[in-house]
Amino acid sequence: MPPQTPLLDRVRVPSDMRNLSAEQLRQLADELRAETIDTVSVTGGHLGASLGVVELTVAIHAVFETPRDRLIWDVGHQTYPHKILTGRRDRIRTLRQPGGLSGFTRRSESEYDPFGAAHSSTSISAGLGMAVARDLKGETPKRNVIAVIGDGAMSAGMAYEAMNNAGASRSRMIVVLNDNDMSIAPPVGAMSAYLSRLISSRSFLSIRDFAARMAKHFPRTIERTAKRAEEYARGILTGGTLFEELGFYYVGPIDGHNLDHLLPVLRNLRDSEGDEPILLHVVTQKGKGYAPAEASADKYHGVSKFNVVTGEQTKAPPGPPSYTKVFAQALIAEAERNPNVVAVNAAMPSGTGLDAFAKRFPDRCFDVGIAEQHAVTFAAGLATEGMAPFCAIYSTFLQRAYDQVVHDVAIQSLPVRFAMDRAGLVGADGATHAGVYDLAYLGCLPGMVIMAPSDEAELVHCVATATAIDDRPSAFRYPRGEGTGIALPERGVPWEIGKGRIVREGSSVAVLALGPRLGDALRAADELAANGFTATIADARFMKPLDTALIDQLARHHEVLITIEDGASGGFGAAVGHHLAWSGAFDSGLRFRPMVLPDRFIDHNTPAAQLIDAGLTAKDIVAHALSALGRGAVPENAQGSVAIPAR
Repeated sequence: MPPQTPLLDRVRVPSDMRNLSAEQLRQLADELRAETIDTVSVTGGHLGASLGVVELTVAIHAVFETPRDRLIWDVGHQTYPHKILTGRRDRIRTLRQPGGLSGFTRRSESEYDPFGAAHSSTSISAGLGMAVARDLKGETPKRNVIAVIGDGAMSAGMAYEAMNNAGASRSRMIVVLNDNDMSIAPPVGAMSAYLSRLISSRSFLSIRDFAARMAKHFPRTIERTAKRAEEYARGILTGGTLFEELGFYYVGPIDGHNLDHLLPVLRNLRDSEGDEPILLHVVTQKGKGYAPAEASADKYHGVSKFNVVTGEQTKAPPGPPSYTKVFAQALIAEAERNPNVVAVNAAMPSGTGLDAFAKRFPDRCFDVGIAEQHAVTFAAGLATEGMAPFCAIYSTFLQRAYDQVVHDVAIQSLPVRFAMDRAGLVGADGATHAGVYDLAYLGCLPGMVIMAPSDEAELVHCVATATAIDDRPSAFRYPRGEGTGIALPERGVPWEIGKGRIVREGSSVAVLALGPRLGDALRAADELAANGFTATIADARFMKPLDTALIDQLARHHEVLITIEDGASGGFGAAVGHHLAWSGAFDSGLRFRPMVLPDRFIDHNTPAAQLIDAGLTAKDIVAHALSALGRGAVPENAQGSVAIPAR
C-alpha cells in the first residue's frame, strides 16, 4: 500500500482545512510543527513562540473563515506556522533571508496578514479598529475579528487601554490570550475545558441573555447587582475577574495544545451572537514538541541555524565581544565604583546585556516588562532621588516612550541615561527593528547630551561619560553585533562634553563621522589617497552638543566637508548643516555633503548589504568626495544626501 500523502501537502490555504476531521487536524498540527522546526533550522529565527501556537493556529484557521475573518497576531514572532498554512509554504525557507519572507506579519506580503506587527501589544487596538469599521459599514454577516496576544505583551499599558475601550465600545471581537510564560492561569484540565465549553455555548449564552432581559424589568440596582453576581460567579470559577471588569466576556483557561478543547470552544465563540467582546484564555508551552526548545524556551526564542536532531545551534567563529556585552561590563565597572548606578530594562534583560548586571547587582537592576513608557518615567523617578539610572532600551523600542522622554525627563532636566542598543540598521529583523530615528527625535530636545561611540573601546568611555553627567539627560547609541576587535581600556575615562577628535590629517576633503561609520571613513581616506587626495577624518563623538570649533576648523581648511551617520535625515548631518549655514561657511564656497540613510524603509537583509543599499560604505564616501571635487558624477544612490551647491 503506497504511503499516504502528508496532509500538509494538501493544505495550500486555510479553506483546505475546513472539512478535515479533528483527527486529521491533529495530524496536520504534527506535520506543521515538523515543518516549522525544519524551516527554522535552515533560516534561523523565532522558534519557541512559533512552536507554542501550532495547534492554536490550526484551530483558528480551521474554524474561522480567514482571510474574510480578520486574524491579527501580536508582535509576529509566532507566525511561522501561520505563514505555512496561508499560501507561503513554498517560500518559507526564504524567511528573514534577502528578498524573502518577513519574520513578522506584513500587509504587503499576504491578504492573511491584515495588520503588520513586530513591536508588541498592538493587536487589540488594531482589532478593535477593524471591528468598529465593520459595524460602521453594516456588514452582513458580520466578519469575525480575532486578536492573538501573548501574556508578555499584556504587561504593556497599551493592551489594557485597548481592552478598556473595547469593553466600553461594545463592538464584538475575540481576544485570544496566549498564556505561555507568566502562569497567570489556574490549573488547566478537564473541568476547566468543560466550564469553557459550557459558558461559551449558545444555550448558556441564550439563558444568560434571557436572564439579562428579565433583570431589566426590575429596578436598576437589582439589575446591576444581578449582572455583577453573574460576572463574579464566572470569575471565581475561571479566574477571569480582571477581564470581566474591563468589559470582556471571559472564557477559559483551556489547554492550547488540545484540539479537543480548542475546536468546540472556538466554534461556540464563532457562532455566538451579541456585541460583547470576548477573551479566550489558552495556556501553551513555548517550544512545544521539540525537546531542546522545551528545555530552554528563552534560548530558543530567537535562534541561529541549528541541527534538528541535536538542537545544537550553528556558532560563528569566535570573534570580538558584542557591543551589548561591552556595554554591560562597562556599566558593571561603573556600578562597582558608584553605588547610585542602577539599571532599568523593558523585558529585555539578555538582549540589553543587563542579565549580567542583574547577577552582580540583583537589587539594582529592574525589569519592568514590556512597558517602555513606564521604564522611562520610573527611571525619572529614580533620578529625582539622586540615583544614577541607566535605561537600556533598543533604539526602535524607545520610540514607544517618546512623550515620557520629553515630558518626564527632558523638561525636568533629569539625569536619566539612555543606553540605546541596536542603533542603525539591524539585518534580518528589518525596518521594524531598525534604530535609525533616535538622532532625529532626541536631537531636537533641549539639554539632551547625545553620544555615538565609533568602536567598542569608545563605548566604554561613553558609559563613563554618561555616568558622570548628573545635571541633565544623556543618551548614547551603539550597533548590533560584534565590535571591531580593538583592545578595551581597563576603565572608561569621561570625555569632555561636546568635543570630538581628529583621527587623521589631510587637506582636500574632511569627513566627520558619527558612530561606527568612522571605520568606513578611514577606508575611504585610503582610497582617496590612492586617487591623489588626502582626507582629514574626524570622529564627532557627540551629536549634541556639537563641537562647533571642530566643525569650523574643518570647514575653513577643506574644500569639501562630508558628514556620515547611520541615521535618518534630520539628525547629525542636519545639525551640522544648520550650524554651517548660520556661521557663513557656505558663503566661502564650502561644498557640504551630509550622508544619511535614504528616505525609505530598508528591508531585511545582511547588515553589509543594507549599508550598500543605503549608500553608506567607504565606496560611497569616495564617490561623494570625488563628485564634490568635480572629479566624478553624483552617485546614483545619493537620494539620501542633500548637496548644497557653492555660490
